Amino acid sequence: MSRSESIKKLRDQLVRRRDALHRALEGDLSLLRELHQEKTGDILDAAADTAQDELNSQLIEAESRELNAINDAIGRFDAGMFGNCDGCGKPIPLSRLRAIPYATDCIDCRRKAESKNGSGTTVLWNRVFDNAEVDSV
Repeated sequence: MSRSESIKKLRDQLVRRRDALHRALEGDLSLLRELHQEKTGDILDAAADTAQDELNSQLIEAESRELNAINDAIGRFDAGMFGNCDGCGKPIPLSRLRAIPYATDCIDCRRKAESKNGSGTTVLWNRVFDNAEVDSV
């Protein structure tokens, strides 16, 4: 199979994933609305609801980021720029695109960007927002 045929298949996968994410986000958001309208029982129920709301919120945020990346990738495809590295301009290997169809850079450029930005340091996974301050202990 040629590279152009493989890239067209990747676009189809992106469209299917985008549609699935739209449906998931609609369901997640409607579930959150329903849960907020219901009355909770006691303080333990309220705590459990709060924890579940936080998990749902983080899931929605992750799905939204992926959806934005997919929409950008589809836009790059339509503009004829899909599959080329933003950093060096070379074609991104198909193996990388199959793993991450919305990738915008090759492995070498991604590694350079991560080392330049210091992304190799400790990541605070308990933070929902990128610019949130860390709780002091």
